[in-house]
Amino acid sequence: MSVTIYTTPSCSYCRMAKDWFHQNGISFTEYNVAADMRRAEEMMRKSGQMGVPVIDVNGRIIVGFNKPEIERALHR
Repeated sequence: MSVTIYTTPSCSYCRMAKDWFHQNGISFTEYNVAADMRRAEEMMRKSGQMGVPVIDVNGRIIVGFNKPEIERALHR
């Protein structure tokens, strides 16, 4: 299982998503798109969005902290 989350430091929904992943024992890779322009461009290419969080679960792109959609992507 591969989970990537694109975030910014000031994003409250990013914090909620990361907290949820931690609480559920789900490992993830985080990229701060405010500090890494290459990752910001990657996020925009994948999602077509500039807003965060953008969550990539095995190639399935979820924009925002959409718990039901994340759970479906994780097959929970």
